[in-house]
Amino acid sequence: MSRVTVLKTSPKTILDDYQELMELAEYTSAVPRDNKTILKINLSWSLFYPACSTPPWQLDGVLKKLRTDRYGDITCVENQTVVTHPWKGAYGNKWLPILEKYDVDYVPLTNAEWIPFEPKAEMLAMNDLFGEILIPKEFFNSNVIHLPTVKTHGHTTTTGAMKNAFGGLIPKYRHHAHKKIHEVLVDLLAIQKEIHKGVFAAMDGGVCGNGAGPRTMEPFVGNVLLASDDQVAIDAISAKIMGFDPLSIDYIRIAHDRGLGMGDYDQIEICGMDKNEFEKLNFKFSTKKSPIVEWDQRLRKGTADIHCLHKLLFHSPVFKNFIFASEFYHDKLWYPIIGKKHIDEFKKTEWGNLFGGYEFGKFPEYEEITEWNPY
Repeated sequence: MSRVTVLKTSPKTILDDYQELMELAEYTSAVPRDNKTILKINLSWSLFYPACSTPPWQLDGVLKKLRTDRYGDITCVENQTVVTHPWKGAYGNKWLPILEKYDVDYVPLTNAEWIPFEPKAEMLAMNDLFGEILIPKEFFNSNVIHLPTVKTHGHTTTTGAMKNAFGGLIPKYRHHAHKKIHEVLVDLLAIQKEIHKGVFAAMDGGVCGNGAGPRTMEPFVGNVLLASDDQVAIDAISAKIMGFDPLSIDYIRIAHDRGLGMGDYDQIEICGMDKNEFEKLNFKFSTKKSPIVEWDQRLRKGTADIHCLHKLLFHSPVFKNFIFASEFYHDKLWYPIIGKKHIDEFKKTEWGNLFGGYEFGKFPEYEEITEWNPY
């Protein structure tokens, strides 16, 4: 039976709670100490917004536990998208001083060497969408620990451990995966099981996101943490806590049906919390779609069978217009008008005080990737 550890937490106890969380989840059994360990951070916005990306206390707590347990070779990674930047995001979300504190390298995957990989497992969408499958060379024979947050997502209803691999295993063209996003997430989990020595997730629900995720959400104080070596099970339990039927979500159901993990809530053991107490957790979230997600889906699905038009819109410089629209809506319109109000309210909470206690550090120096073409 798959196990998911669920703990209540608070801003005052968060770092100690991460130590207990990973201990109860028996992470050392899933993440062999002798192997290189990659922490796949979650970056959904280069700007800070509550629950949007890996919060500093999540990174701090997990790294503290790893170093306490004498894990030596650790690297943190994140990728670039058409709307996020790995270095700007690392600064805006206060990761860099924490990485320096624990002497851990940060590697934007734009700088990684990507090599071809042919999975043994049958691919549902990856080959059709991308042709050649590329994997960062340093991922092979490593452990991976995912650091997602509890939040909704306009493309996938919820997002968590499985979706977090999206940013690590697909290079600059990964927005094309939105065409068959649920199948892609299942493919990526199958690939992870072939290339990694161990796969684990520690999910933060201290502050969660409800609504039009993964960015334009309403912050919600959840005060929970989750961990598991079963990526399907942890996403199922996270979905359950948010108020969804896990098996009604396609990526969880398909992964469950293909034997990649346990998506049936009734067959998952809850550790760290009494089952009756867990049953009372229901955040009653509902997934909404931002205008950007709504029109992305309409245009991708509406032109899917009109190959010339689809190629023109999504595989040519015409796509720059969509990138501009997304940046304008999110960064210039929604964030200063609506997002800042939520952030101001967040700052008044104990979680906001905790975030304020972390330092931004020095703005990083980096070289822009001049050949990063997302078409």
